[in-house]
Amino acid sequence: MATRCPFSRPIGTASVAGYKFLINDHGYASIIAAPGRIVLGLLWDLDERDEKGLDRYEGVVEGLYRKVTLSVKPAEGSLVDALVYIACSNRPGIPRRGYLENILQAASKHGFPPNCLEEMKSWLGDRKEK
Repeated sequence: MATRCPFSRPIGTASVAGYKFLINDHGYASIIAAPGRIVLGLLWDLDERDEKGLDRYEGVVEGLYRKVTLSVKPAEGSLVDALVYIACSNRPGIPRRGYLENILQAASKHGFPPNCLEEMKSWLGDRKEK
């Protein structure tokens, strides 16, 4: 994200109530509605100069992801509205080779709790090359 969004900065972890982590059938990460669940992610202060480039990277025009505003709870502070990219496909799939490993590395670096890391790792399973 830092490479794709040079004018933006990470704020820290934040949670979203009513959602869970998913790798979809395109091999990419997203979140899906899951009442009673909470998903953890990284909250960024997204500079408007970076948003169009991030839209291109996330495939918004092609229909890979859509942009929504959700209430998120930063680790420090109260609820804030945040722009969230959610995959248009919510069918479960297999992560692309190396993709989830990069997410796990960033999550670990930012102090995600072990249960969250384990849930993400569970998507590695016995995957075939994509």
